[in-house]
Amino acid sequence: MSEQNTATLEENFEKIEALLEGLERNDISIEDAFLKYREGVELLRLCDEQIDRVDKMVLKLSANGDTEEFEMLQKDKNVSE
Repeated sequence: MSEQNTATLEENFEKIEALLEGLERNDISIEDAFLKYREGVELLRLCDEQIDRVDKMVLKLSANGDTEEFEMLQKDKNVSE
């Protein structure tokens, strides 16, 4: 799985799609299906981590030149509404 650690989010999604196509085949053994399923779960976990990292990097530049995390801005917006 170390290969997926360096793969981009898009590459991991492509791998998940390929696994799904393999799982849809009629001639797949139960053992192979389980291995593909397990690999897919791990890929989904990695994708979730990658999305979290990107989400944390999303910043907004304020009028005075400071940056704020997007999540904090959303909380502030909800409080002011």
